[in-house]
Amino acid sequence: MSVGHYENFPVASVLLPAPLRWPVAVIYRFARTADDLADEGDASSAERLARLDAYRTALDGIATGRPSNEPLFRDLARVIADHRLPIRLFHDLLDAFAQDVVKQRYGTFAELLDYCRKSANPIGRLLLHLFGAATPPNERRSDAICSALQLTNFWQDLAIDWSKGRVYIPQEDLARFRVSETQIGASDTRGGFAELMLFEIGRARTMLESGAPLATELPGRSGFELRMIVHGGLRVLEKLEVARGDVFRSRPVLRPGDWVMMLFRAARMHRSAPAM
Repeated sequence: MSVGHYENFPVASVLLPAPLRWPVAVIYRFARTADDLADEGDASSAERLARLDAYRTALDGIATGRPSNEPLFRDLARVIADHRLPIRLFHDLLDAFAQDVVKQRYGTFAELLDYCRKSANPIGRLLLHLFGAATPPNERRSDAICSALQLTNFWQDLAIDWSKGRVYIPQEDLARFRVSETQIGASDTRGGFAELMLFEIGRARTMLESGAPLATELPGRSGFELRMIVHGGLRVLEKLEVARGDVFRSRPVLRPGDWVMMLFRAARMHRSAPAM
């Protein structure tokens, strides 16, 4: 696992049971390509939204038994049918990508979490369906993990997102800690910047730890995969905390030594025990 965007989630990892690697790879391919339509290249906003609408039409074709002949949607139709995956979760992802095209600021944390509900949580829920473990308690914990990983990615990529014209730190938090967007643009960590980032890091950690027990409930390799994901997110948060949120000079990434630490911590996780 690397901590990027959808790279926050398992992508046909060797830790996954072999029969699930191809379905996970297909889901990832859908999410990645759709996200790129919204985020990459020089297309206009109208063109991006039109391309995402074409993906919606293709999903509707799958739902009505008339899948597109395009390889991605042909494969996706098979995965959805074989594992009885809810089509609405794929639509949620498309809604989040479309939102990225037209919305660059979030007023409140609740508003940001609603974005995470569409951009991140569907991936975890789809995986639970693949694992045959999509119970309401598991879905709640999965949502906590996925939203926390999305938030971790936002804090980690503060400078990168600024270069794209986006600020995911809620406006109410910027005001509370008296941090201006001008500071972000100038890579200025003076004033309340460190306190702001430590506050956001703490939020993400609390959320991630609240969902972590799911990783000890899932059996075998699927559970171990999730434990690695949880500890990867926690490790990035540790690095962010040590840097006091200064991602301008050193964006935290997972290095070989971190993987060893994650393996050790994942192996030590016990049922119903805290992640750390």
